[in-house]
Amino acid sequence: MTATDPVAGFDAQSPPDPHLIDACVHCGFCLSTCPSYRVLGTEMDSPRGRIYLMDAIHEEQVQLADVVQHFDSCLGCLACVTTCPSGVEYDKLIAATRVQVQRHYQRPVGDRWLRQLIFQTLPYPQRLRALLWPLWLYQKLGLAHLEKRLGLLKRLLPKSLAAMYQMLPPLSAKTFRDRWPEVVPAQGKQRGRVGVILGCVQRLFLPEVNEATISVLSANGFEVVLPPQQGCCGALPHHQGEEDQAQTLARQMIDCFAAAKVDAVLINASGCGHTLKEYHRLLAADPEYRDRARDFVQKVEDVQVFLVKQGLVTPLHPLGDRPLALVYQDACHMIHGQKIRLEPRQLLRQIPQVQLREPLDAALCCGSAGVYNILQPDVAAELGRQKVRNLLNTRPDVIVSANVGCSVQLRQYLQEQSSSVPIYHPMQLLDLAIRGEQLPS
Repeated sequence: MTATDPVAGFDAQSPPDPHLIDACVHCGFCLSTCPSYRVLGTEMDSPRGRIYLMDAIHEEQVQLADVVQHFDSCLGCLACVTTCPSGVEYDKLIAATRVQVQRHYQRPVGDRWLRQLIFQTLPYPQRLRALLWPLWLYQKLGLAHLEKRLGLLKRLLPKSLAAMYQMLPPLSAKTFRDRWPEVVPAQGKQRGRVGVILGCVQRLFLPEVNEATISVLSANGFEVVLPPQQGCCGALPHHQGEEDQAQTLARQMIDCFAAAKVDAVLINASGCGHTLKEYHRLLAADPEYRDRARDFVQKVEDVQVFLVKQGLVTPLHPLGDRPLALVYQDACHMIHGQKIRLEPRQLLRQIPQVQLREPLDAALCCGSAGVYNILQPDVAAELGRQKVRNLLNTRPDVIVSANVGCSVQLRQYLQEQSSSVPIYHPMQLLDLAIRGEQLPS
């Protein structure tokens, strides 16, 4: 049987666990927190509905190929995992199902081409950088601004390609130049030695976030190690069932930090952090890497959690001459995947004259979800607009987000609503507060 042969049920290679399927009592608590159900309003596009389908496929009552669209509509935000009173491990179920889909479902040619473009460029910074050169020139010549006014590409391109283009942030010289030293020394008395993962998309689209992260760690007494060969953590392919690629990238990440001799491996993007903490599961069947993956996971920590545990030792200064209203946006793989909610807020509250505000529906996905906003642009757009409205209703001076995908998504829909409210990563605000610099007006 080939990977594209039709199958009545799941194959025997790590299918969704029937015991996990049976744990669902179909109570429906997940419906109100599921973003795809909220937008689409169909039972099969909810966690409960998808579990029904998994069971039906397992019992060979439904063909996998006939219901793929309902698995594709899932954002993988894991809000249902947080909500479920029965403790259903939907995250494991949808991850296993997506791998089955990739093995056995032959997508239309256009979809295959799009996914090939995504997974052969976004996780590889050098390849992506090569593609960004002409787009940078396009922006510098003012053509992007002209096109935005005319909206030609939005009308001419397929929806997914138009969505990909519209998410492109302003590019700078830093996009094409990220030659960090392999070791950045600690300032003052050294308190430890940490590694920092630079990521793939963030390294090019939001390089200032990595710059601020390294600066904050160094200012607080940590020597920072940046292995030059590091690449993508594997989150993007992992979330879409591209298991072989995700495993390869995970092995490479483990290898590049093997000789670093660090106390912790820190990450500043929530989607990456969730996958990094899953390496022991991703490589569980690999006899060479499973123990190494388990050891690696023990060292992985979100940079905000790390700094709260270790404590800041440098003074923080106000970011302006008046109180500053911040609204923090909870990324899904932070709040639902890693169960991190308090630490980012604890850090932000240490900045003098900061007022932290909470939005309505704070735990609802913004629609980014890795590459979901490219693959499912209509649902993602509706969620992006809802999220931005809820954030702006708090009347903030600044929106704070700790995930590159969320930041790019929010920026797009802030522009759509003609809002000038800026978005910052918590590390950027801490870096400015340490330096005593005020936010640009």
